[in-house]
Amino acid sequence: VQLQASGGGLVQAGGSLRLSCTASERTFSSYVVGWFRLAPGKERELVAAIRWTGGNGYYEDFARGRFTISKDNGENTVYLQMNSLKPEDTAVYYCAAVTKALDTIVVENTRSYDLWGQGTQVTVSS
Repeated sequence: VQLQASGGGLVQAGGSLRLSCTASERTFSSYVVGWFRLAPGKERELVAAIRWTGGNGYYEDFARGRFTISKDNGENTVYLQMNSLKPEDTAVYYCAAVTKALDTIVVENTRSYDLWGQGTQVTVSS
């Protein structure tokens, strides 16, 4: 099974993008799906995460109020709607999934995730 991330692009500050993360198999299931980003000179950081069963998402402070993570059960896809984009949001965005049972899932920790999709570039111009 693979995760396919898409939806990145070039947008002006204040604009919006919607990223998609689709599992290659319709029978795919996981515990948590997260969106991470990696900007030049910085470490990979969590943007938002959501339980595979749905519910409210978890957001890092910089994403809360501007970004929305959601899951479409019918399409086996997790979305990241990004509004009010800023130049500092420029990064490669990755989706990842926790597919193995863990005693504790620390959503901010990249080591919790065992399946990663390829990145999609988001560039926000000022």
